[in-house]
Amino acid sequence: MFYRAHVLVEMTSNSILLGAAQIRERLSREIVLAGLSQEVKVLETGPYGAKVPSPFVVVYPENVIYAPVSIDDVKWIVEEHLLKGRPVTSLIHPEVRVDWGLAGFRQPFLLSKEKRVVLRNSGLIDPENIDDSIARDGYQALAKALTLSPQEIIDRIKKSGLQGRGGAGFPAGLKLEFTAQATGDEKYVVCNADEGEPGTFKDRLILEGDPHSIIEAMAISAYAVGAGEGFIYIRAEYPQSITALETAIGQANEYGLLGGSILGSGFSFQLKIRKGAGAYICGEETSLLESIEGKRGEPRIKPPYPPQKGLWGKPTAINNVETLANIPPIVLNGPEWFKNIGTPTCPGTKVFTLTGNVNALGLIEVPMGTTLRELIYEVGGGIRNGKGLKVVQTGGPTGGTMTPDMLDVPMAFDTLPKYNSALGSGALTVIDDSHCIVDLVKNFCEFFLHESCGKCTPCRIGNKRIVEILGRAQIGKGKSNDLIQLRRLGENMKKTSFCGLGQAAPNPLLKCLDYFREEFEIHINQRICECRTCSMKPGKKTLA
Repeated sequence: MFYRAHVLVEMTSNSILLGAAQIRERLSREIVLAGLSQEVKVLETGPYGAKVPSPFVVVYPENVIYAPVSIDDVKWIVEEHLLKGRPVTSLIHPEVRVDWGLAGFRQPFLLSKEKRVVLRNSGLIDPENIDDSIARDGYQALAKALTLSPQEIIDRIKKSGLQGRGGAGFPAGLKLEFTAQATGDEKYVVCNADEGEPGTFKDRLILEGDPHSIIEAMAISAYAVGAGEGFIYIRAEYPQSITALETAIGQANEYGLLGGSILGSGFSFQLKIRKGAGAYICGEETSLLESIEGKRGEPRIKPPYPPQKGLWGKPTAINNVETLANIPPIVLNGPEWFKNIGTPTCPGTKVFTLTGNVNALGLIEVPMGTTLRELIYEVGGGIRNGKGLKVVQTGGPTGGTMTPDMLDVPMAFDTLPKYNSALGSGALTVIDDSHCIVDLVKNFCEFFLHESCGKCTPCRIGNKRIVEILGRAQIGKGKSNDLIQLRRLGENMKKTSFCGLGQAAPNPLLKCLDYFREEFEIHINQRICECRTCSMKPGKKTLA
């Protein structure tokens, strides 16, 4: 059936919490009451990004974006826009570009710094409709891949320079090649969709906005390495993502894009979902494999690495959601196209999640090499309430700590280590100068204490002692040698912990001790908090 207008309602975990499901239901009801059910179709879609507040509604073909929308706005949109053809200007977000007239099916709103590769379909398609995905070139890369040899696919990924977006930045093409070259009667591909880092939610929104791109990427990866089965490991707290994936996998099977002899090629691939219980450590690849196998999620000794000995001891290629989302466009457009985005040494884009004290919060995709200043002040709209910037935590608590004098640092895998920082998962937590650094670091360390799997003593006990010392300083009972003990504990944990969690857990503590030592000393020696966020009050000394 032909419809003269499509109305897309943002339907993500965030927007649902803000009433998107009720808005969609009311919209459908009002369209029926207005006699427009044969002319206007309501669809669901994924997120737009940091500049478009949730929940939003887009009307095609005019490309008019209403944001944020309340349930009371729905009747007005139906009566004025859909029935009378007059967009409701008062409901259009002021920073959203408006194209009047027939704008067509294209990206309606991009920030000047934004470049969408991973999020190319988010906000444009109904994620639960495979035809929408196919209309946007979905599964074309898979069809093309099946005409090439597995080694040709791997060579394309290697030449593109794609690095894993999970944090380590390992070359994605090499990982596929190692798995392809490994000996094994069975091989697997696994998608790591577990996100446990505070402030990180990009993979969830990628899946909710465009699940078919991940299915397509996994099928291509499986063909490249010779795997016949794959798993998407996702935490059960992501019900919207799981629903989107289950629907998409069902549709792909129905269309012959998964299952036996895909597109008549003779290549067969089965894809399944495995739900995690929500443990931070299960984002580590070997812990994830243990969890899929039905065991307690604890890290394995490496080597051997998963490409040689992974799931059930078989060669396994594990990539995270953002890494996989880059594979179909690389196969389709070629490695040179990808290398023209970003920097010469770090090509492509990076999806960031902006959180904390910035004006515009949410998801943003920009070329590698975009500076921290551009992300905070151009994309994020600056610090909220006119306050000053104190610190930015990159890549979540385990990533890096950056201060205002680092604003012009290009954000890329190879630049941040020069500043003892890391790109990590892409979480950017912006913190203004009203926050107490002791309070902040203790909060991070409490997270690591809670999430430590307990397998090794340095992580299990070290996090506990760090939290105890910081808690003492926070209430005015710090001791003169506390800073020495904190540094010693942190450095020993980095050297002796079993896995990446314990090795990275002291990062925010050690960096903040470097950058804000005076603030720690004031808490311990003078027993005051100049920021007024601790239990202590400024000027009031607490007796030991």
